[in-house]
Amino acid sequence: MLGKILGGIVGAKAAKRRRGVSEPGGALMGVASVALARRFGIPGILAAAAGGYAIKTYSDRRSAAKPARKKASPAQS
Repeated sequence: MLGKILGGIVGAKAAKRRRGVSEPGGALMGVASVALARRFGIPGILAAAAGGYAIKTYSDRRSAAKPARKKASPAQS
């Protein structure tokens, strides 16, 4: 019970710093993360962190490989 409350508080405070996430949404994510952490255990948490890092690295490399788009020049009359 105490873990869920603390997770909700931390989630709400973290949501203030993220764009597009409201405080109640952050609180729900905090509560859910505590429940998932309890179910996964240490190996599951480490596997999820490694998977998240791998996805972020892949996404960063993919966006760096794309050529920059040229800005459209304004029409000259």
